[in-house]
Amino acid sequence: MSEQLVESLVGDLSAIRAPRGSALNARSWQTEAPLRMLLNNLDAEVAEHPESLVVYGGSGRAARSHDALRAIVRTLLRLGDDETLLVQSGKPVGVFRTHVGAPRVLIANSLLVPAWATWDEFRRLEAQGLTMFGQMTAGSWIYIGTQGILQGTYQTFCAAGEMHFGSPDLAGRTILTSGLGGMGGAQPLAATMAGAAILCVDVDQRSIDRRLATRYVDEQASSLDDALARVRGAAAEGRALSVALCANAADVLPALAARGEHFDLVTDQTAAHDPLTGYVPAEVPFEEAAGLRERDPDRYLHLASESIVTHVRAMLELVRQGCYVFDYGNNLRGEAYRAGLSDAFTYPGFVPAYIRPLFCRGIGPFRWAVLSGDPSDIARIDDELRALFPEDGLLQRWLTLAPGRVAFQGLPARICWLGYGDRAKAGRAINELVRSGDVSAPVVIGRDHLDSGSVASPYRETESMRDGSDAIADWPILNALLNTAAGATWVSVHHGGGVGIGNSIHAGMVVLADGTDDAADRLERVLTTDPGTGVMRHADAGYPDALETAHAVGLDLPSAS
Repeated sequence: MSEQLVESLVGDLSAIRAPRGSALNARSWQTEAPLRMLLNNLDAEVAEHPESLVVYGGSGRAARSHDALRAIVRTLLRLGDDETLLVQSGKPVGVFRTHVGAPRVLIANSLLVPAWATWDEFRRLEAQGLTMFGQMTAGSWIYIGTQGILQGTYQTFCAAGEMHFGSPDLAGRTILTSGLGGMGGAQPLAATMAGAAILCVDVDQRSIDRRLATRYVDEQASSLDDALARVRGAAAEGRALSVALCANAADVLPALAARGEHFDLVTDQTAAHDPLTGYVPAEVPFEEAAGLRERDPDRYLHLASESIVTHVRAMLELVRQGCYVFDYGNNLRGEAYRAGLSDAFTYPGFVPAYIRPLFCRGIGPFRWAVLSGDPSDIARIDDELRALFPEDGLLQRWLTLAPGRVAFQGLPARICWLGYGDRAKAGRAINELVRSGDVSAPVVIGRDHLDSGSVASPYRETESMRDGSDAIADWPILNALLNTAAGATWVSVHHGGGVGIGNSIHAGMVVLADGTDDAADRLERVLTTDPGTGVMRHADAGYPDALETAHAVGLDLPSAS
């Protein structure tokens, strides 16, 4: 292994790109897969700020430093199939001999002892080079760009339509939201795929430009009145349309509320979970925000808190005016409450409002990326899944629309929501496509950490649990331990992703489909245990849907009644 190869792969942070094709750089596909996905996270098509190793979500990184990144790559290139690499908050710290069925990489990110789990303490330790914020899929090397949350956002909008309007088809309906960054950027395309007309506010023109370039957003308006005219006109015609407006949400939403402008659905996906790096105060011109953040972070945070309160107050007024408002898991309500807005939690989070019935059945975000880099491999898998699940109407619509609407970022990838049993079925089918040569190189299969059994997050996935167990964090740890025992290719445990330090513990997994019998066994185990923990967690909380699912599929849950 040459140092020249390491430098060619990661020497220039602005030019990182995952290798393509069937030629190996590492010693096997078991180690080539995490290598390619780590590099894919930092591809300029994928990462928001690759030059500082930030993938998405304010400060979510793939590695702690450039030197740590080099060391991870260097180690993956030499790692054997009976060895496991340990990564501590973006820094490789050990290689141990395990066995061929063990994960090749185990990752822990941002974990702090609970009494020390605050942003201030985290930032102090980060400044000393001792930790990093891994967000969710940034530090677990399975981020696939904005598509990663696209189908889940689509699923959420459709579920909201079904609940409030009697149909998942949102033609003629309007949506108001803010935030077009890494996760929020999925909202305009998800809305139009569901048939809606959506107004998306973002203070950063660069985010808007990126969404226009990748066709996630259709048009940009020149003013609020222009934006409203476009959205209202499209809705009146039953025409799907996404319109971006470059402005601050803390200015726009109060103005809309004061004018009595009605939207059918209202939400937000600014990176408010990290108000220092993810939210721009209304009082601060965008071009001056970075300077103030650096010069006087306490002043910045004070102004950001004031703007967040103003933002949430406007959303509460829209609730009073008859809009269906929901939190999209970015801790906007939590930050407003912390700043003194006592009724910030008046409107619900999206999980208890719309998604929990899916989680009870182990249904959640199932994603895959083709290591060949060949888009035709994605097309072949799309065809296979359409044939496998003919009765799933939302999935069929998604797989019909996605090929023409979703621009790939980095390695071609796809995501869909599948449940217990169906994930294993899909994994077996993908492995057979690799075995037969219908797909030209191995495929990695993973998921978002926003899943049914892999997270404890009282402001998001585990908000308002039936048994009051919102903050019990045993479940994601059990998920990670079980996926390790089942033989996932790499497994991670993180703190703070999605909603910020102190507010969540969550776990991720990725498993390789390389066409071998060994892969078939691993896929069967991991893609059964992983969603199975979601059914288990919700059955333990007493949800009838989860108990029925557990009984129907024969899950052995000793304490379930």
